[in-house]
Amino acid sequence: MRTLNDYFISAKIADISTASSTFVAVPDGGRIIKIITALQGAITSADAAITFEIGGTAVTGGAITVANSGSAAGTVDSAEPTAANRVEEGGTIEMITDGASSGAKVLYVTFVIRR
Repeated sequence: MRTLNDYFISAKIADISTASSTFVAVPDGGRIIKIITALQGAITSADAAITFEIGGTAVTGGAITVANSGSAAGTVDSAEPTAANRVEEGGTIEMITDGASSGAKVLYVTFVIRR
């Protein structure tokens, strides 16, 4: 159940199949309680591993694997971080893809943050 203390940040990884880091700005402090992704098309050859870091520290329990088998536009995956998930106002969250898959597809990411 969502509370009035929850807010959402949406971000985009331009190409899930190219190893890269993308940063998203944080407007208010809190804890990341859920990360949800939506794939914009099928990927092939391998799964794509997506990890998240705050200040260079990996978010515990926040990794997401986007499976290539059965992937399609609209595939949703999620994670519920358990530690190292505190964000500060004016900080950033780093989204990292390993680039193992093939197929230049966009991945949208939504962070649920509880103040």
